[in-house]
Amino acid sequence: MQTIHDVSQEQMMTFIDRISVGLNLQIEEYKQKIMNAGVTNHLDEKNVDLLIKHVLENIDEANTEWTYLAARIYLHNLYLKAAENRSYASSNEYGSFYELIQLLTEKGVYTENLLKKYSREEIEHFGKVIQPERDQVFTYPAILTLATRYLATDYDKNIYELPQERWMIIAMHLMQDESLATRTTHVEEAYWALSNLYMTVATPTLANAGKTHGQLSSCFIDTVNDSLQGIYDSNSDIAQLSKNGGGIGVYMGKIRARGSSIRGYKGMSSGVVPWIKQLNNTAVSVDQLGTRKGAISVYLDVWHRDIEDFLDLKLNNGDDRLRAHDIYTGVCIPDYFMEQVEKRGDWYLFDPNEVKEVMGYSLEDFYDEEKGDGQWRKKYKECINANLSSKKKVPAIEIMKRIMRSQLETGSPFMFYRDEVNRQNANAHQGIIYCTNLCTEITQNQSPTEFIEEYIENENIIVKKYKTGDFVVCNLSSINLGRAVPDGVLERLIKIQVRMLDNIIDINTLPIKQAEITNKKYRAIGLGTFGWHHLLALKNIEWESEAAVQYADELYEKIAFYTIKSSMELSKEKGSYPLFEGSKWSTGAYFSNKGYSDENWMKLQKDVQKYGIRNGYLMAIAPNATTSIIAGSTASIDPIFKPFYIEEKKDYRIPTTAPDLNHRTYNIYRRSAYIVDQRWSVRQNAARQKHIDQSISFNFYVPNTIRASVLLDLHFQAWREGLKTTYYVRSTSSDIEECEWCQS
Repeated sequence: MQTIHDVSQEQMMTFIDRISVGLNLQIEEYKQKIMNAGVTNHLDEKNVDLLIKHVLENIDEANTEWTYLAARIYLHNLYLKAAENRSYASSNEYGSFYELIQLLTEKGVYTENLLKKYSREEIEHFGKVIQPERDQVFTYPAILTLATRYLATDYDKNIYELPQERWMIIAMHLMQDESLATRTTHVEEAYWALSNLYMTVATPTLANAGKTHGQLSSCFIDTVNDSLQGIYDSNSDIAQLSKNGGGIGVYMGKIRARGSSIRGYKGMSSGVVPWIKQLNNTAVSVDQLGTRKGAISVYLDVWHRDIEDFLDLKLNNGDDRLRAHDIYTGVCIPDYFMEQVEKRGDWYLFDPNEVKEVMGYSLEDFYDEEKGDGQWRKKYKECINANLSSKKKVPAIEIMKRIMRSQLETGSPFMFYRDEVNRQNANAHQGIIYCTNLCTEITQNQSPTEFIEEYIENENIIVKKYKTGDFVVCNLSSINLGRAVPDGVLERLIKIQVRMLDNIIDINTLPIKQAEITNKKYRAIGLGTFGWHHLLALKNIEWESEAAVQYADELYEKIAFYTIKSSMELSKEKGSYPLFEGSKWSTGAYFSNKGYSDENWMKLQKDVQKYGIRNGYLMAIAPNATTSIIAGSTASIDPIFKPFYIEEKKDYRIPTTAPDLNHRTYNIYRRSAYIVDQRWSVRQNAARQKHIDQSISFNFYVPNTIRASVLLDLHFQAWREGLKTTYYVRSTSSDIEECEWCQS
């Protein structure tokens, strides 16, 4: 392989000394080791890998700073490659920012808008704002992930863009249409937020901002209409979104059940399973940007006649013709079902098509407005008493057993508590929420797109007309709690973060028109968080404690306040979202329902009612698995997997430690995901859910030996305490150390 940089033994040692400055390491022992290994004459790819490999061998629970040395070696190699490809002196870590944009625009990698909308003087100014020293904050897994997945390359995968340039390109791209009087400030603020790792943008934004292709949104939800045209149109739309990197939730609850009539012919429908198998094939064959198979979750109501077959879709046994192993499943659950499970009562299943034809309404279009009472259960009992031919009686507990069996074997179905979601919907005046998205954190109004007519125009042009439904889109970014909270920057950070998210709505290029329309109607964003366990460790707060629950309540109320305030201030500047009037934001019901009554909240309520709010939906906590690695923190609101573990890679093993792991934080991290009492996790989540207008990606971590009664109690607790959704039931295949709680 071509030599990148020839060095003498003395130069190699000087290089190691230079890049290890500020790190508390036994560097002389490391230098001796690499000398003995013969890594002394030049820095080609092989020797760089060897240098990193020898660094990684030193990482353990007591020696975590070695990860920064490995990152710096990797970065040095990146700098050399970028200098060579961009033809600037290798002594400079970063080259000309303007020339980078010019070069990658010419190569068709960057959008021409960067050069069209920003002057050379502005770009050169931003180049001076870039601070290369902020690369020093990356851990080795962080820089490896960022460089191999997200930094802009040419089409031959040659390195051009460097980490701080990626942050600046994102900032420029998201602020391109801001007022010229303030645009520079907004770009600089966005760069500040990103480069200090106070926040991360969602994966599609991280990958595609500033480039010629790819959309910026993470999450979509489609509602499938009960017609052949609707089913195939939805499949086509989902394929387009999957191709562009989106994760999709699909509501199938309106599709008629197996044995239903079609145009009066009884028993002709094959139900939802064959259509779900088609989506499964779409997920496999239309992958995401050529990197991984599509990610699709399908949701069905627990009263749908096909629910039993649906719950078996991902099992590893049985008839494979009735299986769909590559999609995820979710169940839409009303309060009444949980009540019947608790009472060990009966449950009734129906064909939604027969309900609509005979009863004149659709059950899924209602919900219980109060706990224990409401329109949905009244309509449901009417259907029971109507003696519909599709009615099937089953013990409610048997359905719940099938749900839990599938969860322990496959991790899903995810749980969607539809009554609580709709009771808390800030935009209930404009629709209903049928299900959530792939990762269970998005809850927004939905409706199916309906085909109207098709006709020929000008002899050889075919026109199809549709009545668009609400095709949910959400744009995500997340606060790094482990850095932003200790540094006291929440208010400044959230203000710029909301602006960045709002701008995505206007500059995004969505492949589905009804998604574009919905995006503009609600201007929905999803401001989330990650690094919760990291923050608890820094503050020495034990996971299983009242203090952690109380802190979750206080912190997320503060985050909610700043987020709502920022959206209100943006509304003063740019106007409210179009459907603001009549919403719970406009009536003040959002605030009173949450019990916000102190002086600051009352003032904010009045300001929102007076000036409006820019975004109809505001907060959602996503899984953040990849972006939390880049930011060097813990994922979402989850506990860590282990304080220390080895990740196996193709050529060598990467030791991974919890962030800021030391003798002070170890005790907090010691109680990790499969050890902590999940009941405390539910309590924490209930405390933060109160302040999140959408939902939260919340996992249960349980041993595979958990008793069914204990898992059932967890579901009951989540439902009773007001959680809107739960995500995976992540069960381990081996016995768990110290799992006292799961035997109780």
